[in-house]
Order: sequence, then structure tokens, then C-alpha cells
Amino acid sequence: MFGYRVPAPDEAMLISGGRRGLGGAPFRVVTGHGKFVLPVFRKTRFLTLSMCEAEVTETCVTRQGISLHVRAVIAFKVGNDTESIINAGQRFLSDQEQMSVLTGRIFAGHLRSIIGSMTVEEIVTERQKLAAEVLDTSKIEMAKIGLIVDSLQIQSIDDGDTGYIEAMSAPHKAAIQRQAQIAQAQATQASVEAEQVAARNQAEYARQTAIVRAEYSAEVDRAQAQAAQAGPLAQAHAQQEVLAAQTELAQRAAKLRQQQLVAEIVKPAEAEAERIRVLAIAEAERMKIQAAAAASYDRVALDRMLIDQLPLIVKEAAGGLAGANVNVLNGADGLGEIAAGLVAQGLTILDSVRQNLNGQNADGGAEKVKGLPELQGYSGTSGKDTGEGEREDGPGDAR
Repeated sequence: MFGYRVPAPDEAMLISGGRRGLGGAPFRVVTGHGKFVLPVFRKTRFLTLSMCEAEVTETCVTRQGISLHVRAVIAFKVGNDTESIINAGQRFLSDQEQMSVLTGRIFAGHLRSIIGSMTVEEIVTERQKLAAEVLDTSKIEMAKIGLIVDSLQIQSIDDGDTGYIEAMSAPHKAAIQRQAQIAQAQATQASVEAEQVAARNQAEYARQTAIVRAEYSAEVDRAQAQAAQAGPLAQAHAQQEVLAAQTELAQRAAKLRQQQLVAEIVKPAEAEAERIRVLAIAEAERMKIQAAAAASYDRVALDRMLIDQLPLIVKEAAGGLAGANVNVLNGADGLGEIAAGLVAQGLTILDSVRQNLNGQNADGGAEKVKGLPELQGYSGTSGKDTGEGEREDGPGDAR
């Protein structure tokens, strides 16, 4: 819009003409907003509110009379309040570059004044204290011209060729060097120890690696050996199983053959032996029965023969008495006793023969009685054997 002016954020717009500003200032101050300005009748100017910088390089003499070259940097700006803007506008609006020059001069004077009251040691070791004192002493003057200082930095302090600062720092340098050497020695020792530890660790790692490799190699060798032996072992096991099967088959065949032999030879032989034994037992039993029967028959025949021969025996005994000179004392009774004795003697002989026959075996048939010669051959005269276990009596046998 024609006649409407707006200042920048870091500027203050100063409008002159018309009525006066605050405190009788010849202009009005506008910041942060725009304002309509009548052309020709009003005139506008802009004052910067941005940060400015001033550098100070000054040779100062300390309280000890030692010259120091001090270099400092001041950061300042125009204050944001209306009073500061009016003060700065009245002084620097036409030539705003003069703010840095004037600020540098103001601070140079205060810097020489404050350094003159301090020693080199204080200046070197307490730079922040020096900057704070310079700011405090220059604050009032800077406010009068509408400026405020944001910071003051002492960048360098140099004593030139005097070597005071260097001499002052020599003990500290020596101590620092000594500490540095100690630290270096400690660092070297620590480094050597670390290297030794690293070497030991590396050797231990190499040893463990070698052991593990050896174990792996041994395990691989064992596995290869087992793999190499697996074929022959499997073949041997297979052959062993085949031999075992063949052995078992041979044993079964032998057992089967044995059973066949038992069935073909032993069993028939046992059956034949049993048959022969049974036949022998039966034959022996038959012969025993026949012998018993024959013995029984012979005893019966002998008894019959003895009975038949008993009169002859008595007769022969009586004939023996015929030519004997026998005196009979009691007559007819005595003769009767003699006859009775002869009969009794014949009966005694018959009993003796029977007892002898009972003590002999029956398998030999009828044996001839020893001591009786007169009985031998009697069977041929008294009867004949028909061969069938029966005997036919002669015509003269007594029954």
C-alpha cells in the first residue's frame, strides 16, 4: 500500500516529522509492526537491531610492569527497549558502522585499566574474571549510547619477547612433562603388558587351536579307519553269519540223519532185540514149564516104578536072608517082625529116592538113582517110551 511501511524483524523504524516521540525524541520508534507514513510530510529511517562484533587488540601493562598484547572480541547490539533505540539512533543512525569502532575504543580503555591492576599470573589464569570486570565497568557507558554487550572473549595474551609467560609456565611445563613422561611410561608399560597378554592369549589360542585341530584330525582319522574297516568287518560278519547258518544247517542235518538212523537201524534193532528177548523169555518159560512138567511126570513115573519094584526089593532082601543063619527066638512073632522090618526098609529106600529127586533140576529128565544098581535097566524091561511123553507098560508090569 502506498505510504504503509513495515520494519524488518531485526530493525527499528524511526519516523521523523510530525509530532515528537517518547521523551521529546525527534522521531517515533516503531518495531514489530507496520505503520502508515504520509509521503513528503514524514520521513522514515531504519536502525539495525542485529548482533554486531568489535575486535580489540591492545598492548597493556600489568601491575608488574610487563607489557602484554591482549586480543579480545566483543559481541554487542542495540537494546530492544525504546530508550536504547532512541539513544543509539541519535548517535549512529547516519553512520551505523561507528558502533563497532566506538565500542572497540571503549573496551580498549577499560581493558588497559583493568589489566593495569592485575598481575600476569592473574590475567593468564583468570581470564574469565578479567572479562567480567571489563563488562561491569563498561556497562554504564554502553547503556548511555544505547548498546548492550552480550559477551566479551579474551582470545589471546602474549608477552612478546620477554618470555615471562613462558618462564612462568616452565615449572608447570616440567611438571606436565614429568607427568606426561610418567603417563607415557605407564602407557608404554601398559602397552607392553597388553602386548604380552595379547601374545599369551594368542599363544594360548594357538595352543587350543592346535589341540582342537589335533582332536579333529584324530577324530577324522578314527572315522576314516572305522569307515575303512567297515567293509571288511561287514564282510567278516556276513561270512560269520553264513558259517553260523551253515553250522546250524549241518547240525540240523546231522540231527535229522541221527533221527533217520535211529528210525532205520536202532529202532528196528531194538525192536528185533526186544522180539528175540521176548521169544527167549517165552522159550525159557516154555522150557521151564516143559521141564517142570517132565520132572513132575518123571516123579510120577518113578513113584510108580518104585511102587512096582517095591515087592522085588523086599523079595531080594528076603532072599538075602535065605542063606543066612538067623535064629528066631520068638517063633512066629519074630518072623513077623523080620518081615515088617524088610517092608519098612523098602519104604525108607523109597523115601530117600524121592528126596534125592526133589533136590535135582527138572531139565535133565528122570535121573537114575545112584546106589541102586538093581534099578538100572528096569525101564527097558518093564516098558518102552513112545516119544510123546507117554509110556506103554510091559505085559508083566503091575498097575
